[in-house]
Amino acid sequence: MANMRLFRRRPRQRTGNESGTSEGVPDSPDPRTPWPEQPVPSDPETAAAEFWRHWQDVLPDVSSALGEGNPQAAETLLCDAVARVHPNLQFSLERGRRALYALVISGQEDPALRPYTDAWKAAAPPDDAIWEYHDSVPPVPDPAGVTVNLGTRRLNFADVRVVAQVDEDEGVVDVAVYHPEFPDLAESERTALTFLPLDATLGERLAGERLRRVETATVEPQGTISLGELRDLVRGLTGDVGGAD
Repeated sequence: MANMRLFRRRPRQRTGNESGTSEGVPDSPDPRTPWPEQPVPSDPETAAAEFWRHWQDVLPDVSSALGEGNPQAAETLLCDAVARVHPNLQFSLERGRRALYALVISGQEDPALRPYTDAWKAAAPPDDAIWEYHDSVPPVPDPAGVTVNLGTRRLNFADVRVVAQVDEDEGVVDVAVYHPEFPDLAESERTALTFLPLDATLGERLAGERLRRVETATVEPQGTISLGELRDLVRGLTGDVGGAD
């Protein structure tokens, strides 16, 4: 089964000694001090071009880190560059669908971020055998083959069941998501495991467009369907059943 792992951009850690002062070392920051806001670029195209220049510089090191099984090192090489495109963007390094690796930059369907992800994608190099590039989280080929780790638990998406109610007039679907582990999870974990299978099944963009109301079910409802059946149902609303992702 495939494992999903998402690498979020994190602020760089600041270092200092325990006493707070040392020759040539500034005082350690007060941990109560809010992290300073990062500037938002005024020109998405310029910000995107800067990212791709950086990408070409660090690409050998990124590929090497991933090949050595050190994804955190690869993430570190990219986190500041992604933040300079827009500080609210998130990114992930994934297994590719057609290439070996995929770089995904996501605005989580925030309309204010769409100009930045559009510019980033438009300036991206062509996909090749090693890398492919996505401006939203793409669907996985088989969501039933995905597992995620929550603490010590390994949760299989094959066990996810969904109730779907279609609004034909609006072309949207209301869903309730159930997993047998939900009763034993914290609320934040249930929320994560409610939305993650939907994005994995439909892709972030299609899920944002076609799913209207999303609820969590801690008791399995009647009339549930699998994630694969949900994919066929939603794609049927767009006339794209079995179409390319």
